[in-house]
Amino acid sequence: MSIALVGDIGGTNARFALWRDQKLESIRVLQTATYANPEAAIRAYLDEVGQSVDSLRAVCLACAGPVEGEEFRFTNNHWRLSRRAFCEDLGLAELLLINDFSAMALGMTRLHDDERVTVCEGESEAGRARLVIGPGTGLGVATLLPLQGVGWRALPGEGGHVCLPVGSSREAALWGLLHQELGHVNAEAILSGGGLLRLYQTSCRLDGREPELESAAQITEAALAGESYATQVLQQFCIWLGRIAGDNVLTTGARGGVYIVGGIVPRFVDFFLSSGFERSFRDKGFMAPYFEGVPVWLVTAEYPGLEGAGVALQQRLEGA
Repeated sequence: MSIALVGDIGGTNARFALWRDQKLESIRVLQTATYANPEAAIRAYLDEVGQSVDSLRAVCLACAGPVEGEEFRFTNNHWRLSRRAFCEDLGLAELLLINDFSAMALGMTRLHDDERVTVCEGESEAGRARLVIGPGTGLGVATLLPLQGVGWRALPGEGGHVCLPVGSSREAALWGLLHQELGHVNAEAILSGGGLLRLYQTSCRLDGREPELESAAQITEAALAGESYATQVLQQFCIWLGRIAGDNVLTTGARGGVYIVGGIVPRFVDFFLSSGFERSFRDKGFMAPYFEGVPVWLVTAEYPGLEGAGVALQQRLEGA
């Protein structure tokens, strides 16, 4: 019996699953550092779940970065992939590569109610785009478009590299220090795991403090424990995420709603819900009324990228 396989590949972990009857089965997480290339990791995965390579019908991998062309180099790990060599090694007719945030966006079409938390109340406007944005290793942004009752199309982009906006005098002062350090100051410079640490260090520099915390995890832990300075820094992180999300809604017309994804924000759900995110999200001057009724959800699903890769593969197999 032929099977299909989907993967969601990051810098540290590669998540794999079988895609059967439009559902994920046999999910496993493998460390990329353990394997020389994705072919080796897939063979190890198939061995672990008791499937043979010969039974493999189709593969869809969600990967960070542009996925056009014959050769693909993974952004945050040592793997490289040649489409031709990959298919020859695994006996496939075709490999489907999709951008990781396209997969993440498509995964939103399969969310259950208990896999999202409402941040801003509202109701999706029919036929309108939806925004998917997520701080993680970087800042991913994608747009999800409804296709007149026949499914969804995900539009990847590089929205994490737009300019970091300034909405207060303190943000202007922080931006000035960031500009001295980086030159071009993009949103990802702050809205990512490494960005939270940079925000803390830059804030300390602005305020003449000696940094005491050394990682994003320590900053988050301190903020959740009530330490005032870490709380201020994490609050600023949430405010800047709100500004960027709001800018993207204006740009894409995403009145269908906003999904906040990625591995960072779900670590401090209650803090986020009471943060300045919603205020800064709507802080657009005379365009503030545009945001009335636009829902925002924080996604807590465990494997949305795998689900989205499955949706993309299903659409390819059905010729959609």
